[in-house]
Amino acid sequence: MNTNQVRVILNIIFMIGAVAAVITYFAVEDKHVFLYVSSAAIFVKIIEFILRFMRL
Repeated sequence: MNTNQVRVILNIIFMIGAVAAVITYFAVEDKHVFLYVSSAAIFVKIIEFILRFMRL
């Protein structure tokens, strides 16, 4: 699989995670769920960022 394809997939996962984080912020009373979802989305974005600058 090409690195650009992996980056596109990771970006799509990040965008879905970001939307899920916004939804959980307003829909769920416990803010820990929001923190977990947003942290996972940010982690995915950091992985994509590393792949972009390492040029693998």
